[in-house]
Amino acid sequence: MSHLTSRRGLLFGTAAVSAGALLAGCTSNDTEDESSAAGDTRPAADDKPGKHVTIGFAGPQADHGWLNAINDNAQKRAKKYADVSLELTEGSNDTAQQIGQIETLINKKVDVLVVLPADGKALTQVGLKAMRAGIPVVNLDRIFNTPQAYRCWIGGDNYGMGLSAGHYIGEKLKGKSGARVIELAGLDNLELTKQRTQGFDDALKNYPNVRKVARQAAEFTVESGQAKMAQLLQAQPKFDALWNHDDDQGVGALRAIEQAGRDDFLMVGGAGALSAFQAIKQDNGVLKATVLYPPTMAASAIDLARALGQGKGVGGLAEFEIPSSITLYSAVVDKDNVDQYMPTGFR
Repeated sequence: MSHLTSRRGLLFGTAAVSAGALLAGCTSNDTEDESSAAGDTRPAADDKPGKHVTIGFAGPQADHGWLNAINDNAQKRAKKYADVSLELTEGSNDTAQQIGQIETLINKKVDVLVVLPADGKALTQVGLKAMRAGIPVVNLDRIFNTPQAYRCWIGGDNYGMGLSAGHYIGEKLKGKSGARVIELAGLDNLELTKQRTQGFDDALKNYPNVRKVARQAAEFTVESGQAKMAQLLQAQPKFDALWNHDDDQGVGALRAIEQAGRDDFLMVGGAGALSAFQAIKQDNGVLKATVLYPPTMAASAIDLARALGQGKGVGGLAEFEIPSSITLYSAVVDKDNVDQYMPTGFR
């Protein structure tokens, strides 16, 4: 996935405009308001009920806090609209089963599809099938192999996550000579893990005094986070900062850190779990920040699907059509802005 180049100030806790805010005013192509008369030619914001849209939603099994939050965000957003009906599948990590669920939605002739594929490559053909049937597809996060399989892609910035984490840690350790950092990654067979590590490594190149001395891959679970963190702590008696890719496995990592009686470094997490936000707010442990991979993207995907079904554009943009892709910004949440993000934290 491509990453967005962000101004230096945005890397260190300043909130960027979210896709949700941008999409909140999905706009009609032919409405005008006083701003148009004043010279602003963008369509007027219009959240009033319009043409009814049936949205089919297909995601993987919610066996992880972030995936469960994806489902919750989609359902809650759909309920906000009187003109939206949501057709949900059960969700599956079995690609054949998920393909079958999506084909059922196609046969039901839903107006728009929102799909977070268990495997983007494996589900590309069913995305193409929907598009050829005249059903626009909003591809959520895990991307299909070809843009022909979706009308719009919206998702997180894995490279940007690593970039933001690296810059945050680099700035915190800027005045320390011979600073040492370690990394607790996710599943190494996933492309997203490689992208997060690459972004982190690229950011650290800006800080000659900082060196990454160890990396361990976990499995995005509490148990793996605890086991792999214990190994890192044993192998590295002295370091200054830790970046953990995932707040779920971070729960286990923090257990291992507490059991080892260590508090001589700072920790940065990833994703945006409520437990991480709460720990950051309390500010009585090693966890000082987390880098967002926002599950609110599912709510924004519902906004996009509704706009597509009603032939609208997006509020805040001059164009009459929605973009073909939207990459969310990986903001850093620390004690200075955690209250702002607390309502978005997932369990």
